[in-house]
Order: sequence, then C-alpha cells, then structure tokens
Amino acid sequence: MIELPASYKEFLADKNEMFVSTVRPVLMQSAADKLHGVRVTYNPGATGHQAHLDDSIPFGVVVEDID
Repeated sequence: MIELPASYKEFLADKNEMFVSTVRPVLMQSAADKLHGVRVTYNPGATGHQAHLDDSIPFGVVVEDID
C-alpha cells in the first residue's frame, strides 16, 4: 500500500471529509510516482476544489491556489 508523506498527511489533517475525498486520490497518485507535487485549486460555484499533479512543484509539496 502507498504511504502518504508526512507533509501530505499534515495538509489533510484539519480538512473536512468532502475536501479530503476530493484531494486524497491525487495525493496518492503523487506518492506513487514520487515525481511531482500537487496543486489544489478552488473554483467558485458548483465545482469547488480540484487537485492535479503539477510538474513545476516538487514531490511532497502541496500548493493551494484560486483558479
């Protein structure tokens, strides 16, 4: 099983269940390949938060942004 790095666990620690269920799969993907970090964006309206791998961010780092 893939283990999330401590930085990802800390990032998720104070987040609500809906946020975690949205972002965790991308964090798991990042932890599996260990190549890229994750960018989490907030889109106003119905879409809410989204996450994706970002090759400009080092592995183990999460950047929150507004889209």
